[in-house]
Amino acid sequence: MTTLQAREGNIPFNVPEVTRSCYTFYKIFGDLSAPDAKPPLIVLHGGPGAGHDYLLPLAELASDYSTPVIFYDQIGNGRSTHLQETAGDKSLWQEKLFVRELENLIDHFQVRERGFHILGQSWGGMLGSSYAASHPKGLLRLILANAPASMELWMKSMDRLKAQLPEELQRVIDKAEEDKDFESPEYEAAVEVFYRRYLCILEPFPAPEVAAALHWLTEDSTVYGTIMFVAKNVNQGDFRNGPSEFTITGTLKTWSIVDRLKEINVPTLLYNGEFDEAQDLCMAPFYENLSKVKWVTIQNSSHFTHVEQKEKVLKLVGEFLTGQY
Repeated sequence: MTTLQAREGNIPFNVPEVTRSCYTFYKIFGDLSAPDAKPPLIVLHGGPGAGHDYLLPLAELASDYSTPVIFYDQIGNGRSTHLQETAGDKSLWQEKLFVRELENLIDHFQVRERGFHILGQSWGGMLGSSYAASHPKGLLRLILANAPASMELWMKSMDRLKAQLPEELQRVIDKAEEDKDFESPEYEAAVEVFYRRYLCILEPFPAPEVAAALHWLTEDSTVYGTIMFVAKNVNQGDFRNGPSEFTITGTLKTWSIVDRLKEINVPTLLYNGEFDEAQDLCMAPFYENLSKVKWVTIQNSSHFTHVEQKEKVLKLVGEFLTGQY
């Protein structure tokens, strides 16, 4: 299908905790200013720190369903302001910073009166669910893709999936955990096997979208390193000696939306992949506690469902946004 031409720009974003000016990079497909424009879809990327590029297959919603799509890079990520000097600052890198940024973006585009939708993928779904629980003015529909309802459930899912690896690879991972050494070729090879099974099953690996996400995570791992774990040399902002994929020690370690799910009162679509890192146990609390919810598990896909089964995801999301389900 045809993808509309994008419009890009930067939105000033005030971060009082730092002394320099910051901005949020955005990319829009579709025309927000048209008199008959439909409510836009705001896409929240994962990582944290993966940038928006890997989610660009969703841009086709703008042409296929006449729904403007707003992508953006969260602060510290992609083409938004980077704050490497704040690596390891747990007081700064909290969920509330990203909520403030999302509010700033929504107000910049003045879409509250018309209304808007949110799609959050992985960490973006965690952020989106938390934001939706605050009853934001203008939110019409919510899509939570490949997202856990708590980090406790995420880690249980990761442990279950790790247990399905060959025993030799499990031993390599366990030894790396014990020694806090995540740079060995053996560990990297074991993690790649895990990724090929549960991150993205497309061959050759990595798919371009996976490569785009991993690029931003390794280009500047300040956000991912602080929120997900604290690695060696954190005071120097060097996270190359980490991380472990199977231990969370950062500011999200105890994160959970479960106790606030009853506060979400907009129609919500859930989807995950058959071989997703976000296994069903991660997403079940959403389904069990939301009053207006639909859940679809998409076969022959993993955590990058929107890439592996792109057409199915576009149809599912497009019909949900246009009320055809």
